[in-house]
Amino acid sequence: MTVAAQMLDTYPKDLGVVDKDKLRACIEACVECAQACTACADACLSEDMVADLVKCIRTNLDCADICDATGRVLSRHTGYDANLTRAVLEACAAACKACGDECEQHASMHEHCRVCAESCRRCEQACRDLIASLG
Repeated sequence: MTVAAQMLDTYPKDLGVVDKDKLRACIEACVECAQACTACADACLSEDMVADLVKCIRTNLDCADICDATGRVLSRHTGYDANLTRAVLEACAAACKACGDECEQHASMHEHCRVCAESCRRCEQACRDLIASLG
């Protein structure tokens, strides 16, 4: 059992109508994607053709920050605000799509971009699945 699952299971109040499995999956995807994007940006900085990867690095860093913030917002349940949660999830899905698209352009040349693009796609889908479950 993951830490995210344990924390959701031990929350002292009822989580309400939220799908706990989709919430857990989204938190975990956000944490994973933030790490992947941070590592990909750093790997891009180590490439000989770093000047050609400026947009990729910027997109990676933006996505990492947004995923990190989304994971933290989703981990808090006291005083839950559905409108804010939905907006954060939409922003995260958009950032993941943009980063996934950008990394995909470099995936054939840079394995770290391929790995990152896949993580972005998983996170984007997890955000969209959670949004859909919110009703």
